[in-house]
Amino acid sequence: MNNIPAIDQRTYAQMSPDELRQAALVESLFAPGKIILNYWETDRAVVGGAVPTRTKVKLPNPPNLAAGYFNERRELGIINLGGAGSVQVDKQTHQLGHLDCLYVGRGARNVVFASADAKKPARYYLLSYPAHTAYPTTLLAHKDVAGVALGSPPEANVRTIYKYIHEDGIRSCQLVMGVTCLESGSVWNTMPPHTHLRRSEVYLYFNLPADQAVFHFMGEPAQTRHLVVRDGQAVLSPPWSIHTGSGTSNYSFVWGMGGENQRFADMDPAPIKTLR
Repeated sequence: MNNIPAIDQRTYAQMSPDELRQAALVESLFAPGKIILNYWETDRAVVGGAVPTRTKVKLPNPPNLAAGYFNERRELGIINLGGAGSVQVDKQTHQLGHLDCLYVGRGARNVVFASADAKKPARYYLLSYPAHTAYPTTLLAHKDVAGVALGSPPEANVRTIYKYIHEDGIRSCQLVMGVTCLESGSVWNTMPPHTHLRRSEVYLYFNLPADQAVFHFMGEPAQTRHLVVRDGQAVLSPPWSIHTGSGTSNYSFVWGMGGENQRFADMDPAPIKTLR
């Protein structure tokens, strides 16, 4: 498991573009037949991807965690970005279609991923944070999530937000997770931006054509910088940083947060006039 150190505002301001990409962008998450995991020191998050093909792949127990098994002291959110598949948690098997979500609670000892069709494999995005208690493993299908429509055509940000793991949905200790899908002709997300010092956030961009990109903006409101992000890449957003982006086409992204406050609306606005 790759270790990604946390960065503070002073270090961030002095980084070269390549150094910033190494610290804030996970460029490779999905590889056929493998599980890739990254340990981000901010809030001790684990960001990963699993792509089973002809054979199943099991969630490992990296030495970095110093645990008896991966979920010994952790909770895990899983969203399937690919074809149909299944996730076995201990003795129970859960079927996951495209954009379905599975929450795996603290104490689950074995998590095994499979695809229904090796030619159209499942593509599981994984996000994990420490957990102080156990909530039940819960499956939520995308079709059962009521989307919230936001934005307008003049602002180029017509989008639908789907909340999976949150206070009024799947219960968790500190993990909050969902998906945002932008309509054709809309490119901006989370504008005006915000920060939330009580939790970190990870953005995983997907549904982005191979020849397109998202320009993701981060940093303190008065000292912003950008990352050029491709399909299947994740941005690590510290609590002090804004997180917003504009694409060269429409796209979707998984947002996931962990910290001391689970309220979706808990944020500190950064009005457009304050951005530099």
